[in-house]
Amino acid sequence: MKLYYSPSACSLSPHIVAHELGLPVELVKVDVVAKRTEHGEDYLAINPKGLVPALRLDDGSVLTEGPAVVQYLADLKPEAQLAPANGSMARYRLQEMLGYLNSELHQGYMPLFNPACSEEVRGARMAHLRKHYGLLEAALGRAPFLLGERFTVADAYLFVMTRWAEFVKLDLSAFPRLLAFQARIADRPAVQAAMRREQLASA
Repeated sequence: MKLYYSPSACSLSPHIVAHELGLPVELVKVDVVAKRTEHGEDYLAINPKGLVPALRLDDGSVLTEGPAVVQYLADLKPEAQLAPANGSMARYRLQEMLGYLNSELHQGYMPLFNPACSEEVRGARMAHLRKHYGLLEAALGRAPFLLGERFTVADAYLFVMTRWAEFVKLDLSAFPRLLAFQARIADRPAVQAAMRREQLASA
């Protein structure tokens, strides 16, 4: 399999998951602005959406969208329990959380990475993110991970997105459980390995 990624982007989430599972995945770096891979390929020919992550499967097909990619990877090694069994209520809860993180946090950050973002939009997005971090802070007060006592693919996704707070200067000091969660996840060997591979400064 090949994982198309950009350092610190949301593609870090499936990269972490692959390390957690011990899956051999070839990494291909993508310039998401120029839409070219590190090998000079036209990335739009690989993923017409032009976004990362994309996962080229062994049969040559390409799977996109982070929440789908991490569940696919988790299902390759169900014994690792990074995702509950398909068809179970616990799996629907995972999908519920992934959908929530994708729509409210991930998309909440996106305008803040645009240099043309107005102060009005910036203020509204910051307030939006703080509101949803408040809900996640409460969830983390009930258990060490988003879905309970076990690390899942949802935790990798939250960790990656919450790293973006530093990039956009979002103060998270009001969320001590979230900050403790970030520190716990950062200490996981798979997370450290993925971050080293992406040559991230904080690895």
